[in-house]
Amino acid sequence: MSYIERSLGDREQIVSRARYHWLYSFRAWLSLIVPVVALIWVLLFADPMMRDGLAIVSLMLTVIGIVAFFTMMIHKWSTEIGITSHRFVKKTGFISLKTDEVALRNIEGVKVSQGPWGRLFGYGSLRIEGTGDDHVDVSNIDDPIGFRRAIETAKGMDDDGRN
Repeated sequence: MSYIERSLGDREQIVSRARYHWLYSFRAWLSLIVPVVALIWVLLFADPMMRDGLAIVSLMLTVIGIVAFFTMMIHKWSTEIGITSHRFVKKTGFISLKTDEVALRNIEGVKVSQGPWGRLFGYGSLRIEGTGDDHVDVSNIDDPIGFRRAIETAKGMDDDGRN
């Protein structure tokens, strides 16, 4: 059971969940696969005079790629982002837990950021601004405009009292 499901209050329900865009996982896999392929190529096809030096460099890049892969994927696997009928919730953490929550009635604005590649592939970032200086940033999500629409829909539900 997810954190958001476990934290639901009475008559509170999940309206929408955000997911990381597939390009986020693709970048993580590339950081793992490219150095491994380079290492294999060096071991099989590199000139014997240069093989040892290239193998060391390729091995170091492979270790960096493994660390980058697991850093990105553990972040993805341990993050939940959702809208309930009462609040916005972002939970991060694998061993430790950190949550950012903003009550729907306290959300003053939602800013969508999409660069050219984000517009083309359908991913982007959101900044949920609460009352005062409070804000929560959400990056690399699939369909940020759709998730913004879900926030507005949930706010309408909260305003109408249909919880």
